[in-house]
Amino acid sequence: MKNASARMLSKVAVVTGAGSSGPGVGTGKAISILLAREGAKVLLVDRSESAADETLQIIRSEGGDASVFIGDVSSGEQCLAAVKTAETLYGRLDTLVNNVAVTSSAEVVDVEESDLDRLIDVNLKSVVLMTKHAAPRIAAAGGGSITNIGSISALRATGRQTAYTASKGGVVALTSLWAVELGRSRIRVNCICPGTLYTPIAVGLFGMSDQVRWDRANLPPLGTEGTAWDIAWAALFLASEEARWISGVTLPVDGGFIAATPQWGADVERLRDRGPRT
Repeated sequence: MKNASARMLSKVAVVTGAGSSGPGVGTGKAISILLAREGAKVLLVDRSESAADETLQIIRSEGGDASVFIGDVSSGEQCLAAVKTAETLYGRLDTLVNNVAVTSSAEVVDVEESDLDRLIDVNLKSVVLMTKHAAPRIAAAGGGSITNIGSISALRATGRQTAYTASKGGVVALTSLWAVELGRSRIRVNCICPGTLYTPIAVGLFGMSDQVRWDRANLPPLGTEGTAWDIAWAALFLASEEARWISGVTLPVDGGFIAATPQWGADVERLRDRGPRT
């Protein structure tokens, strides 16, 4: 049972990419669990039924309320169906979290057109289409929030990620535009830009040996490793009434990575040569 002070009590949320891409906790799973813990009814949108069901079972085991929608959010028809499902099940829509993403690694001279198309479709087109169909429903409920999950790759060069950076850069730019377009509908639109997290998608891309984890943890000035829960706490805040006067913000959640200068990278190399390996 949720107490009366729960931050999302009586709210309805849709989270895309709500299942993790592998063992562990990804950002969509963590966001969905925290929203449900704080009283929200959550529609878990994912292409993988098993991944979404894992998140669902965690929420239900804690006494939360959630349902699953299996679909491809790069399709406008599927996006509309997801939004309608949330309304049918729960009667309204207050919050959308555009979290779903895929990644690849290639410099511009090596980028494959098929990879570029795939990342733009999943990471950017889905955000546009979900927002297109969710915004009128959120407005009809009296207003609410849309939170986009971007990346520090959209704010600062992170290397060999042309397609990913292009897709996430679009997400950041649209956040500002939509904050203006949707403001009079009482819809707040913000963006979270995660840094070097330890998540299933990162494990799939980087392998995450002890050395790689140490290197990534020491890139930010805080010298610690981020997790999906760090993103989830920020998403919970932005969806809650505590953020009622915050819109158009791009928030790095990155251990201070964006604040660091190129000199800091050289300093980290020196730390790597003498520092702990685990």
